[in-house]
Amino acid sequence: MTERKPFTPGEILNEEFMQPAGLNQGTLAEKMAVPRRRINEIIRGRRSVTPDTAIRLSKVFNMTPEYWLNLQMKLDLWETIHDAKKQKEYEK
Repeated sequence: MTERKPFTPGEILNEEFMQPAGLNQGTLAEKMAVPRRRINEIIRGRRSVTPDTAIRLSKVFNMTPEYWLNLQMKLDLWETIHDAKKQKEYEK
């Protein structure tokens, strides 16, 4: 684990996938058959990528769901390790 916080799955989704493909949130939501709000919350870092979302993203972008879940897992691990309260527990 590094000291630098990993990029969120939403940042990767927006900058590496949506922008190059010319997709906006509404269009991606339609392709995934999910509410636009779900996409917006993922991009803003207010919602995690679930297995369901990972499968839907993998179908739209022709990749594996594990890619999206690994991004989420790395972020979750970093946040847990760097949570000041929990950090003391791990140091014991």
